Amino acid sequence: MMSRTASGFILSSIKNSFTLVQSERRWYSKCVLTRNSIRFPRYPGKSLTRSSLCYPIYQISKSLSHTSAEEDVNFQVQPNQINYILRANELSHKVPDFDGKNRSTILKFDSNLLASNSPCEDRRSAATCLQTKGHMFGVFDGHAGSACAQSISERLFYYIAVSLMSQETLEEIEFAREHMKPVLPILKWHKHKNDYVYKEVASLYVDHLRVYWQELLQHDNESGMKVADAMSYAFQRLDTDISLAAQVPTEDELVRNLMLQIAFSGSTACISHIDGINLTIANTGDSRAIMGVQDENGNWSTLPLTAEHNAFNNAELQRVKSEHPPSEGETVVTEDRLLGILMPLRAFGDVRFKWSQDLQKSVLHNTCGSEPLNIYQYSPSNYHTPPYLTAAPEVTSHKLTPQDKFLIMATDGLWDMLEDQEMVKLVAEHLSEDSLQEPHVSVEKRSLGYMHNLLLKRRARGFHMQDQNVATHLIRHAIGSNEHGELEQEKLVAMLTLPEDLSRMYRDDITVTVIFFNSNAIEAHYKENENR
Repeated sequence: MMSRTASGFILSSIKNSFTLVQSERRWYSKCVLTRNSIRFPRYPGKSLTRSSLCYPIYQISKSLSHTSAEEDVNFQVQPNQINYILRANELSHKVPDFDGKNRSTILKFDSNLLASNSPCEDRRSAATCLQTKGHMFGVFDGHAGSACAQSISERLFYYIAVSLMSQETLEEIEFAREHMKPVLPILKWHKHKNDYVYKEVASLYVDHLRVYWQELLQHDNESGMKVADAMSYAFQRLDTDISLAAQVPTEDELVRNLMLQIAFSGSTACISHIDGINLTIANTGDSRAIMGVQDENGNWSTLPLTAEHNAFNNAELQRVKSEHPPSEGETVVTEDRLLGILMPLRAFGDVRFKWSQDLQKSVLHNTCGSEPLNIYQYSPSNYHTPPYLTAAPEVTSHKLTPQDKFLIMATDGLWDMLEDQEMVKLVAEHLSEDSLQEPHVSVEKRSLGYMHNLLLKRRARGFHMQDQNVATHLIRHAIGSNEHGELEQEKLVAMLTLPEDLSRMYRDDITVTVIFFNSNAIEAHYKENENR
């Protein structure tokens, strides 16, 4: 984790090394390195000693007037341009009211994604189950490319939803598919306009899903799986389908190469399923989820709901070692990485850590005719007893209480920058400011005196909320706070204008989703059960 004690170093090194220049209505960060190379906090020991010009970070509006060449060199990024970058991928959804009342235990969710890699390797998903009860949210952290993260962000929710379906619903869906009739909708997606979809293989995904539900029909499970079992089984089944798809020969070169990219790249996944007061989280890899809890006295605390699957988790480390001979005890995990290469100890894809070497060579020899895919033709050292990696998730179940106010789910790019307590504090403060900004008071009570008192309260608390979306609020503080937890505009600008070949050294892709719970609905649920 990169602590805030490094933030001063980052600011000074970036400040001394970069200036913003303007060319053809685009802004660039120009690296002006001195003889002393820059050291990178995220990768100790690595340095850069050559100048570079980064990718465009912002398209300047035509309405902005041009400045002179002399003024361009030290041109300062304005707050509205910073906000444009931070808010480009914002997504919010409020659960609709029914009969003037929100009976759902979820009020709304806020989500955002900030790229560091180019292209970004993180993905996210949010959907409402239509044939079964519940809402699902997911964050996915890809590595060795974005292909695997993209694929599971589109497919995993369907596998979970199908696993939860009753025998009757599965029969209806299969009947409709077999007779070429409209199939019952399974999910209602909540997507951002920039969310990408692999349209080229959409029909192939449906075919794989159909094979899965046909197998479920043979199990003759009348009411469907329990949520924890469904999530665990769906994770592993999808990973198996990804592996098998890469082994099946096809004449379509685009599909063939895409299936290989999905299988040989990898991704972590953290999924939450919320049905009433029942919260179930399935996690594979080093993304995380925590609960923000407020007691009756107004004090806030954190409740971790996941464990990171990496070498810093002793139980996970011992699990990996126990699955291989004692002779591999010193080589299975070296330098805190699986076989010295992979940081997460669980992941989707990554078949180079799962297939035998003979299978890898056979698949790549028979199907890999494109030069870009030659990067997969290597195997790690000390590769003796595969598989070394699994997509099996660790599943946690939790009963929501009125004290549970929100759930934060994020890829490790956010946890690298903020501690759990800091995140809960930031969201709690945002909640408090939000309640002052939009008080739930009837029109009759909004007298001049009431509004005057509200303004005085805002002033006394130093009320200022830059971001309506709390996920953006977290990202802003993650990359822009100093060692004292205070936002520094200069640092924020520096972190957002790093060239792409430097950005990854200071921060990872960051994806965060915050789900807010409806305390009144949760409390009503418990009262109803007491009266039964």
